[in-house]
Amino acid sequence: MKSLIFSTTARLLFWGMLVTSLLILWRGHNEPGGGFVGGLVAAMAIGLIALSEGVAKARSILRIHPVVLAGLGIFFAVLSGVPGMLAGHGFLTHQWIVFGNGFELGTTLLFDIGVYCTVMGGMLCMVLRLYEEEGDA
Repeated sequence: MKSLIFSTTARLLFWGMLVTSLLILWRGHNEPGGGFVGGLVAAMAIGLIALSEGVAKARSILRIHPVVLAGLGIFFAVLSGVPGMLAGHGFLTHQWIVFGNGFELGTTLLFDIGVYCTVMGGMLCMVLRLYEEEGDA
């Protein structure tokens, strides 16, 4: 049973949850939050669309298979450790670029993006599969 009110509200909440997940991701290396919590919020945003409009609509919004997303996340997390080794330090010793205005960008953000994608992909594998089984019953 489709509900016009739920579908409309879900579309609005989707964008709010997605933006919030990115904000949580961004602030995560300096304050509480980060890739894990941000990935959970992003997965639930897409899960909300799957619940309101169906799994096919959620998969079309995602545009990438959740397993591939999780694999990319693991790749990014491992890749974030390489610059430390190249600089002569240990694996996952994070490196920072400090810009003139006090803005810092480091490999920790790449690690957090990897965690974000891995958590989002893993959760979506589970959530979308559960919603597909619900539709079969």
